[in-house]
Amino acid sequence: MVDAKLILVTLLIKLGVAAAVSSALGRSRSFQRMLFAENRRPAQQLRLILAICVPLALGVWIRVTVPNFLAADIAFETTIILGVLLGPLSAMLGAILLSIPAELHSEYLTLPFYLLVGLISGLFAQVADAEELWSFSPFVDLSIYRWIRRNFHQPRFDRQILLLLLIVTLEAAREWLAHTAPHRLFALHTPSWLLRACVWASAAMVVGIPLKIWNAIRIELKFEEQKRLVLEARLDALQRQINPHFLFNTLNSIATLIRVRPEQARELIVKLANILRALLKDHDSYVPFREELSFTEDYLGIEVVRFGAEKLRIVKEIDPHTLEISVPSMLLQPLVENSIKHGLEPRISGGTITLRSRLEPGRFVIEVEDDGVGIAPERSLRTGVLTQESNGIGMRNVRERLEVLYGDAAVFEITSRPGRGTRVTMQMPHRDVPGRN
Repeated sequence: MVDAKLILVTLLIKLGVAAAVSSALGRSRSFQRMLFAENRRPAQQLRLILAICVPLALGVWIRVTVPNFLAADIAFETTIILGVLLGPLSAMLGAILLSIPAELHSEYLTLPFYLLVGLISGLFAQVADAEELWSFSPFVDLSIYRWIRRNFHQPRFDRQILLLLLIVTLEAAREWLAHTAPHRLFALHTPSWLLRACVWASAAMVVGIPLKIWNAIRIELKFEEQKRLVLEARLDALQRQINPHFLFNTLNSIATLIRVRPEQARELIVKLANILRALLKDHDSYVPFREELSFTEDYLGIEVVRFGAEKLRIVKEIDPHTLEISVPSMLLQPLVENSIKHGLEPRISGGTITLRSRLEPGRFVIEVEDDGVGIAPERSLRTGVLTQESNGIGMRNVRERLEVLYGDAAVFEITSRPGRGTRVTMQMPHRDVPGRN
């Protein structure tokens, strides 16, 4: 017989032990990958069982060796959790591991009873919906209240309440068996029915706390995955974007040149084909800067033909060490297009676009500068990090992509002097560049 005060203290500490162990395990990325994997390999299943059972088997050993330290033993509830999450075979294997310290302490009914608990809980999980099991609440009164409210007008079969009754029934059976065969199975036994109800409710809570903690992590990972998929779709849409006016103007230029300068028309067709091929193919979010520069050169080659070499001049100040650095694809072309459309087209004499790249400590800097009309004072831009507005869809798309890919680690600055031109500066973090001394 265990003292009533010791039982209450033990129940409170058990809740803390369940929360502490499940939180510690949940912080491990490897544990998360194993627990939430849809198709686990046998080796993963075994590692997952060991990750859960080894520290809790140590708790059983502490309970049998340290007087009155009963709260460390939550092997019964752990066996149910294994059955609910991993199935009957894994729960029975976990029951064997958890029973070893108790068996060595002459509690010989521990192993057969826990094997039965693992089998029953595992079979229950096979007929229950996974979402119902994950959403099992450790707050027993709320679970019962929700069950009554849901079934008052339209009765239905509720597996969450059935799981609650199953845990309570198995805990009551453990208590009876421990009372019938003293020192052969551990249980908190008390003649008080109120304390017994607390013990039964505590068992359900100890099962529900890890499920609640791990389910919160599972939902968070699902949200992260959904966010990643949305961002990938958004990036893909931005990467495939092409100005229809550019396509229309290019085709008009080709139609104009095809009779008088067929070789130049053919060159334009090749460059346009390269651009469309790059836009249509599946590619990663990042490409070597060399490829991004090549794509932009094809675009500029077309624009030079359209405007004339005397009105559109291109200057490149590219550090050779930057050519193999990975950058977001379709990064330069929207900025160059914006410079031509908003900076140089309004000027009768045209102008120059300068592309620069350089390395700074831990950062890769790219600049696109034009000597066009600049930005009017009423449309002036705040320079700084990625919160600023831009004067074109292309600029805004580039800014958003940098924000998605780098967060606060990237800088997007716009410097403009009305009548003298605009410079866009992008700074991105980068790793060491191969071949640079």
